[in-house]
Amino acid sequence: MSVQLRVVLDQAAQVVDPDQARAAMALTAGLVATAPRGCLVSALVPSGGSVGVRGVHDVRTLPLGRRELAASWQLGMAPGVGGGLIHAPSLMAPLVRHDRLHDNDQITITVWDLKAWETPDALPKANVVWQRAMLKRAAKHADAVVVPSHAMAERLAGIASFGDRIRVIAGAAPEGFRPPEDADHRRAELQLPARYVVVTGEGDALAEGFRAAARADVDVVMVDAADGAEPALADAASAAGLPERRAHIRGALDDADRAAVIGGAGAVVAASAVSTWPWRAIEAMALGVPLVAVDSGVHRDVLADGGALVTVEELGDALEDALGDGARRLSVLGSDRSRAFSWASSAERVWALHADL
Repeated sequence: MSVQLRVVLDQAAQVVDPDQARAAMALTAGLVATAPRGCLVSALVPSGGSVGVRGVHDVRTLPLGRRELAASWQLGMAPGVGGGLIHAPSLMAPLVRHDRLHDNDQITITVWDLKAWETPDALPKANVVWQRAMLKRAAKHADAVVVPSHAMAERLAGIASFGDRIRVIAGAAPEGFRPPEDADHRRAELQLPARYVVVTGEGDALAEGFRAAARADVDVVMVDAADGAEPALADAASAAGLPERRAHIRGALDDADRAAVIGGAGAVVAASAVSTWPWRAIEAMALGVPLVAVDSGVHRDVLADGGALVTVEELGDALEDALGDGARRLSVLGSDRSRAFSWASSAERVWALHADL
């Protein structure tokens, strides 16, 4: 008799968080590739969803769309889901009472960031309410909660009572993430300058990144900007001493465009200390782009010696070094560190987690 691990692919029909959507699909592909003998991977998707991962044994389409599922699961109603082993690569999970001992039912969830607790003002209020409610349900019903770093595990333990149910399983860059052959053309289409750095962060942290770039006399490219956020971000750059014309604000990009942008940067500045998986920093290391990051628990865990970890006050000096004498050293260190992360190894650990449960 085969064992099925059912993965919740809640963004199969509607993408609301591109990073988490990519991670869910990449992890699913990794689970298929690393499935132990006698084990199969299936998927749970909202109404209208489809799964483009080869090797998935079965796809159960639920009767509700993603939006309705989010509301239903928040209230503890999960019609049509069924039991068995369920792994959610996000907080979106059918967290209901189940019997792991007698029925071998398991539900595990993944928490990629703690913004709803650390920087709630940066998120829509409805998102904050939903995430906090789902974490409360997880504290009652999840058999394990996966976070991508040990620092986040410690922080999560202080937010909710999970005891020994917290597990650390890292993420990774997209498979085959590299600048495309037409990278120059893509950067030209995006109207980017010849010399720039990529800055990530939000609020005051982002302002510090702009300030560091102004000191290093280099343009800034920001990816993943929310719709309609460009004027406010341009104002923040100007207030930090970086002229608006030198701040190039771009929204969410597909893998090829993002690889072209990051791969063409002189450096990437990870300015935020919020407890979140550093998606762009991981991608920078994978491409061998010099990385400068604000020292934080997550960055110490994940980036380690793959980048320059500095205080906020040292960002400017560190960026100047990354663009100059330190470029080669940081490029090599980042490339070496990036080899510690892959979706295949993450998938193997997910299989091991469910076996332990």
